Amino acid sequence: MTERDDTIEKRTSKRFPLRLHMALKTPGLQHETETANISSAGVLFEADADADITVGSPIEFAITMPAKVLGTPVDVLVNCTGRVVRCSGTGEMRTVAAVIDEYRFDRT
Repeated sequence: MTERDDTIEKRTSKRFPLRLHMALKTPGLQHETETANISSAGVLFEADADADITVGSPIEFAITMPAKVLGTPVDVLVNCTGRVVRCSGTGEMRTVAAVIDEYRFDRT
């Protein structure tokens, strides 16, 4: 008898393990952090455990894409709105996953 894997993959986009500066804003929090990974559909990052971030809550965030990496003359800021889809972890920090609902590129 073989062992059955009941895990269902829900990701729709390839994730890239990029550490990029991220400014996060929720209804009760403004926080500076960095991404752990990112895709065209979402982002994974760490936040303080005492931050008021819960599954389903709306968030706004800006991710700085470095000019050096993009090959552009200036950094590009990606302003996003989305919602939290997963929170995990214990201790001082927790991991948060958010889906990107809308985004806009701004040159800084």
